[in-house]
Amino acid sequence: MGTPARTRPPPIEHWPIPVGFSLVRQVTATVILMEDGPHQHGDADGGRPTLQHGVDYINPGQEDQAEVYGYERSKLKTAITWIFIIATAGLLRLLFHWIPELMLKCTHSRCSLTVATKVLIVEYFKKYKRNFVKNIHEIDASKVSYEREYHVIQSGTSNEEAEETAEDQPMSDLNVPTTLAVPTQSGSIRDVPSVRMFTCKKIMYIWDAETETFYRLPGLDSGQTTEDLHNCKGFLWGEQTRRRFIYGDNVIKVPIEPIHRLLFLEALNPFYIFQLFSVCLWYSDDYVWYATVIVVTSVVSLISEVYQMHQNQIALSSTIQSSDIVQVVRDSERIETIPSEHLVPGDLMVIPPQGCMMQCDAVLLKGNCIVNESMLTGESVPVTKTSIVDRPDVMYSAKEHSRHTLFCGTQVIQTRFYGGERVVAVVVRTGFLTSKGSLVRSIMYPPPVDFKFQQDSYKFVGVLAGIASVGFIQTVITKAQRGLSAGAIALDALDLITIVIPPALPMAMTVGILYALQRLKHHKIFCISPRSINISGVLNCICFDKTGTLTEDGLDMKGVVPVSRSSGTEAKLCQMTTPDMLPHDHLLYAMAACHSITIINLQMVGDPLDLKMFESTKWVLDEPGLDDTNKYDMMMPSVVRPSAPDVVISNENVETEPPLEVGILRQFPFSSSLQRMSVITRRLGGQNFDLYCKGSPEMIASLSLPETVPSNFQEELLQYTYQGYRVLALAWRPLKLTYLKAQRISRDEVECDLVFLGLLVMENRLKIETKPVINQLHQANIRTIMVTGDNMLTALSVGRECGLVDPKQQVINIKAYPPHQGIPASLTFHTTTANTPASPVVTTQMNAGVHINFDEEVTDKYCFAIEGKSWAVVHAHFPDVLQKLVVRGAVFARMNPDQKQQLVQELQALGYYVGMCGDGANDCGALKAAHAGISLSEAEASRETYNKTRPGHPYLLKLISQGETQN
Repeated sequence: MGTPARTRPPPIEHWPIPVGFSLVRQVTATVILMEDGPHQHGDADGGRPTLQHGVDYINPGQEDQAEVYGYERSKLKTAITWIFIIATAGLLRLLFHWIPELMLKCTHSRCSLTVATKVLIVEYFKKYKRNFVKNIHEIDASKVSYEREYHVIQSGTSNEEAEETAEDQPMSDLNVPTTLAVPTQSGSIRDVPSVRMFTCKKIMYIWDAETETFYRLPGLDSGQTTEDLHNCKGFLWGEQTRRRFIYGDNVIKVPIEPIHRLLFLEALNPFYIFQLFSVCLWYSDDYVWYATVIVVTSVVSLISEVYQMHQNQIALSSTIQSSDIVQVVRDSERIETIPSEHLVPGDLMVIPPQGCMMQCDAVLLKGNCIVNESMLTGESVPVTKTSIVDRPDVMYSAKEHSRHTLFCGTQVIQTRFYGGERVVAVVVRTGFLTSKGSLVRSIMYPPPVDFKFQQDSYKFVGVLAGIASVGFIQTVITKAQRGLSAGAIALDALDLITIVIPPALPMAMTVGILYALQRLKHHKIFCISPRSINISGVLNCICFDKTGTLTEDGLDMKGVVPVSRSSGTEAKLCQMTTPDMLPHDHLLYAMAACHSITIINLQMVGDPLDLKMFESTKWVLDEPGLDDTNKYDMMMPSVVRPSAPDVVISNENVETEPPLEVGILRQFPFSSSLQRMSVITRRLGGQNFDLYCKGSPEMIASLSLPETVPSNFQEELLQYTYQGYRVLALAWRPLKLTYLKAQRISRDEVECDLVFLGLLVMENRLKIETKPVINQLHQANIRTIMVTGDNMLTALSVGRECGLVDPKQQVINIKAYPPHQGIPASLTFHTTTANTPASPVVTTQMNAGVHINFDEEVTDKYCFAIEGKSWAVVHAHFPDVLQKLVVRGAVFARMNPDQKQQLVQELQALGYYVGMCGDGANDCGALKAAHAGISLSEAEASRETYNKTRPGHPYLLKLISQGETQN
């Protein structure tokens, strides 16, 4: 039905941006089309409108920025509106149900937010906007009590119900708090007698009388230094309860609507209302059999749809809702056991040694934790969380300090502590403010998607309505001229409308989607957004992650390339060798110690790359108990040693040489933004500490002393990456530190002046089914793009091997440089081929025009490739080049998660219907932003909007074919 044909994208200069509208049935929200205007021109990140003078905002400048308008009730408007509602027999009220903001404007008058009793919140999504109408509540400290709050927490009463109860229920003066503890935007606490607030999309907004704005209720993650977090001592019961008045219960509750309510709400859909009108008309015209068939099929369709919605709500609620009993620290000393629902930001909680399911977001202050974050990140590999540093000059950021943050919904498998200390974390976010709460809100309130199929269906109905109107007028005139009665004329004219506009259209669409869901389920493909099935049939661009998607999950050790440092000669990389041929020196120690592997249930678990690297050394990992750590001054959580028991280290000052054991004192976890990880270690019997660092070759080389970087570094790196190998670099640095200094020093202070040790070469094989699938997508004129965090040359090699990059195409590698010391941002273009090094061909400055021929004959001969750092510069300084890059880009390497999401959004802005295929934490944002997110992971965070339970991606072709059958 009018779905776009899959063709080659037109030149960027004539790019057709699709225009249409989508109507989503929600009781409190409406999505409508916005014409070109000031709200259309948002930033490059997601089409956010720019701030306008004289308009109030919530979350200004952020991704969820929205306009807010105040309203107060008008008695005159309300009276007139209800007169019209009664006069129209409720039809006007039905219209208000479809468009809630219309009723607000008909019964209320605009006013300032200072005196408003209701607010209209307007969110913009590029061509669309979504409206919410919310009541403003006032919480008064004199009308609430500790006893009532405890009852509300236990009974599960919602915040809004609690506020209404607080206004009506008198309380004993003995239990009335004098003030409320309200967090400010800066993170401090302000004591006030009352507070005005409203809740939108499960987030509370607080009124600030000084700035006369509403601001989002912050947790302890706003405006706090890491020293402030370490200074938290825990709350007494009274202070905790005071804060619970504002933050409410620490629960993520998904409402389950009763079936009868869902039936009623769904039956009020405009299509079903039109069906009801048509059926009544047909029965009055004795058109019984057809009307009966429509009634039966519509009822079956309605019940099936409502049942599916109800089951989805139950499934989501059972998956999301969770509670536990937790231990909290009271006033620095006393330990108290409370329900997790009572937690508030600022509480100090004790993480049990046997692990637990996290019910809030908390920052680790003491000890280490091994955590499974698969629900939030999509990665099934456990990660190690370490305690955050205690520094007054470091502001806490959940994103920057994710390796020190325990996120709600993640499973703490084990805890590690030194001596008799407890593992303690401070609560920073609760309820829907947590990472899990954000994930649930994204499911409950998904952004509107520009679905061409739905746009065309409404256009189709609109055209038919126009034709029916012409026929209606002609019928009335013709019948009237013949002298027929008014009743007969009305019956015939209205019957014409019901014939021209098919009342069975929604039923047919629903049945088609249900059948498609069943067929996808048969192929082990599960869909959490049925509306995405239609758009899957018109996808014209698929973005692929590399590792685990195009290539196999596992890595194989290819070899090690050590550095040779003969006296009097410069450092050079030697020939590749196997790890078992390495001497007992720092390169072997780095391979044995620089990882995040741990032992769970007598099995080593960790990143597959780390496991392959460690297994190749033939060393053994021990996680000692308390007695074993005494020989390391109680500071080593784990020890690595050779499997051969007779290996010793040379020490001429002692008669008995200790065995070779390397204790891992501290770990700086891997960071995708830093492109490295490191560990601080000490050998048994050694006097000093050692730092071992592992990461991308470019990053490690930049952190190493120049004289230690091999002269043939670039040459050897190009050789291995061109062959498609995964290459990492290893480095070392001696540290003269005390134990206390080693525990507190920052990674920036130690991850510098390194000694380059060598390269680690891993092989990542292409999946068997990858090449056939890519070929079939190309035959269907579906564009394919690789977006990965891996090295550029490795990505290009894999791209050519699987056919994503045509062997006949010339690859133009774009490098961009940010402004520096008055020099403007600049671009360079390099051409690359399959097995030859890159050669610069042209350089252009920021103020020079970049002219690229987009004629079809020319564009077939080349494609673009770019890395994440250059993408950031182009995104910020070269918007014109960015569009051309997106149109002809084939390989995007070293891309971080945010940049992957930006790429998907830029493709959508150019009119592409984008599918994203990935399997890990780095893909979650892009999966959610795409029209159809296809996840190979079974983890909850990466399920958007399709999940495949079996490996491989021929399912992608089945998904597209099922979408085409609906169009």
